[in-house]
Amino acid sequence: MAKSRPPTQASKSSPANCFRKWMLRAAFFGVFCVTCGWLDTIKQRWYVFDPPFLHELAQEAVVAFPNNPEGMIQHILTNLTITHPQPSNTISLNTNSAEWVFNNAGGAMGAMYIIHASITEYLIIFGTPLGTEGHTGLHTADDYFHILVGEQWAFKPGALEMERYKPGDVHFLPRGTAKQYKMHEGCFAMEYARGWIPLMMPFGLADTFTSTLDVPTLYHTVRITAREMIKNILIGKI
Repeated sequence: MAKSRPPTQASKSSPANCFRKWMLRAAFFGVFCVTCGWLDTIKQRWYVFDPPFLHELAQEAVVAFPNNPEGMIQHILTNLTITHPQPSNTISLNTNSAEWVFNNAGGAMGAMYIIHASITEYLIIFGTPLGTEGHTGLHTADDYFHILVGEQWAFKPGALEMERYKPGDVHFLPRGTAKQYKMHEGCFAMEYARGWIPLMMPFGLADTFTSTLDVPTLYHTVRITAREMIKNILIGKI
């Protein structure tokens, strides 16, 4: 008696099976898009920082410690820890102002100190005594760049004159927009972003893989960011 042959690959991949697979994929993608859209409408409930308050705080630091970045940073930390005493059940702050790492993104290079990092917000000090220039990136978060020392210039396609931001000014970059920017020698800023922060990380890390190959900096950036995000998640701060 002849043995029956096992079903061939062609019989397994019948048109009905293929259609079912694509329908399941389409349904999953649809649910994913709807979920993302819904989360985007409620993300503001997880915001803790207030942009006008941060702008006022940056301006106070500029007046209190002119041309003194270290004094400004301590002034900012002191006020933030008064407003949000640590440890807190609403937000976690990194008060170790000696924890700086290089940051290469969009062709620009500087150093940053991460004060806060969570899923929907981050607050950092960024700058360089040497000056730098690059692309802002195209992000899913609104970005508020508060100049503390020095100047930042910016430009977007179609503009025939540059934008100029001086100490005490804030350069607001709405999500979904991009510019070329230049930070002059000795420029430092307090940068606040609100939106979906993890989606900004590929831009912040890409230069490590395509240019610098600075593995120690990559390690410390990921370590500090993950540590701060986890600390905030554990207290319910998304």
